[in-house]
Formats: sequence, structure tokens, C-alpha cells
Amino acid sequence: MTHQQHPLGTGFTAASTADDVLKGIDLTGRNAVVTGGHAGLGLEITRALSRAGAAVTVAARNPDRAAAAVTGIERVDVGRLDLMDPASIDAFAAGYLGSGRPLHFLLNNAGIMGGPLVRDARGYESQFATNHLGHFQLTLGLLPALRAARGARVVNTTSGGHRLSDIRWDDPHFTQDYDDLGMLGYGQSKTANVLFAVELDRRWAGDGIRGYAAHPGIVVTTNLGPFRVEGEARPDFLGDDQLRAMGLLDASGRPVLDPEREMKTPQQGASTPVFGATSPLLADIGGVYLKDNDVSPLDEEPLPIDFGTGEVSSEVVPHAIDPESAQRLWALSERLIAG
Repeated sequence: MTHQQHPLGTGFTAASTADDVLKGIDLTGRNAVVTGGHAGLGLEITRALSRAGAAVTVAARNPDRAAAAVTGIERVDVGRLDLMDPASIDAFAAGYLGSGRPLHFLLNNAGIMGGPLVRDARGYESQFATNHLGHFQLTLGLLPALRAARGARVVNTTSGGHRLSDIRWDDPHFTQDYDDLGMLGYGQSKTANVLFAVELDRRWAGDGIRGYAAHPGIVVTTNLGPFRVEGEARPDFLGDDQLRAMGLLDASGRPVLDPEREMKTPQQGASTPVFGATSPLLADIGGVYLKDNDVSPLDEEPLPIDFGTGEVSSEVVPHAIDPESAQRLWALSERLIAG
């Protein structure tokens, strides 16, 4: 399989922050939408884009809570978006299009992780519905605004957890075999984030719209949690004892920071999605998986992930960038959001 997963040598590192990758970049007059842009990584993304001059629309399930969180950040407005509610997604897209503003950066950042099996009103497994299908529907709805920007980028926040599962083509909604921790569902949804970026770039690059999937690293203080698009707590199954066993918390319960081993501050974690959205170093490449502010190499012989240790590889694996799978997922997603 030919691919573009070759590091560019950007000069940035795992320890670089969102402000580092934005140094010298003026986003005045540019518009961004950040889903979940008021909490965890999303809040750091919003802050960084604003500091560089962009106008940011934060899409959140609870607009009042979001508005309180972004108080004092310049050029930020908030809109209601529930990624598990198709009507809410359509309403948000219609509202943005009605503003007449072009959309230069769409950061599909919000997500949920793990937990017991939950289904949306359509019967779809919640992680696939939220992390992928909701963002897929939103992106298609915002396509006119992306085209109007005459140069736009769509960045899907993914995870090294994509290595846990390919798309379950025969059973994406887990009518059987859902594991107790929900991590196969999480892995499937994160693979979908990457495949979506691959096919989006193939379809829309001719319109000046490029697609990327960005792995932010492990940010223990992030608000990612089960059943929460916006998030309020760590996943219930990742208690402090397990996080200590994984080397992510020290004996006092403080997050361990070691960017070279993926353990990052929120500012460091936000850097790779912001890099994907804004860096001129990506002007001639799209449809790739990013980590540590560069294009990830391809891990062609991946080892299984072991959550019992802090050693978790996050380089992209072949099933997540396969172009035939990317086209197949796009077609499946169109059928699912139409149904």
C-alpha cells in the first residue's frame, strides 16, 4: 500500500505547545468551529486559536456551561450541538451557514471514551455515533462554508487507541462482543476518525479542503469520559489506582508529565490538532495521521496495546489509512446518517 505517512521533520517535538506551533502565524479574519471547545483539550485549542487572531465558534451540548468556560476569551461565540442528536447537528450547521461566514478550520474534537454499552435513539453504539457519525454529519452540513473559505482544513481528534480495532464491518453497533470496558468500541471510533480524514482529503482536496487526523497524546487531566460529549470526569474504569499502575499518576495522585512517552499537559496535547489546522508545513499534504506535531510514521507490524503499563505505542497502523476502507466507511456513514 502506498501512503504518505512519512515524518516531515517539522522541527517541533512532543513537548511543543499549541502556542509554539502557532508562532508567527496570524489568523486574523479566519473562522474556526471547535466541537467541545470549552473543556479539556478543546478549551486549549480555543484559547490558542483566539490568541492567534481567529474567531472561534464553540459547539457544545450545554451552551450555558460552555459560555461560562470561555468567558474572557476574545472572538468566541457558542452554539448548541449534541453529536448524538441528528436534528441538533442539522440545526447547528444551518445556523452557521445562515451567518454567511466562511469556515477555515473545523476541529472535530469532542468525544467520549469507554464504559458500558449505550445506544442512541437510532440504536447506534454511542462511541461510533458520537465520535464519528456525529462529526461526519456535521462536516457534510458545513461543506458550503468550508468551500467558501477557499482554503480550509478539517481536523479529527483521534487516538493511538485506533490500534485496538478496525471497523467492525459486519457489526459496527456491537449487537454482540461488546467488551466490559468498551475499548473495542472506542478503538473502532478512533479508526473511523482517521479513515474519515483520508477519504475527505481525497474527495475534497480539489475544493481546497484538506483533512487530517490528529493524535494529541495522553492528557490525564482531560475531561474525556464515558457518555459525555463535553466530558466532566475521567472514564470510570480508569481509577487512580490503575492510572498509577500505568505510570500516569505519581504517588501523590498528580499527573506524570513525560511528553516523549505521550504524557502531556493540555497545552502540549492541543498542539497537534492546532498544527493540523494551521501549519503551512502541511500545505502540500493531507489525508494523514499526525502525532507530536508531525506526520506519523506507519507502524506496519503493530504489537497489541497493553493498558497495564504506561508504554502505549501510538503510531498509525495500516487498517486506519487503507484507502479502500476509507471509501467503504464513507459510503456506510452516508447510509447510517440517512437512516
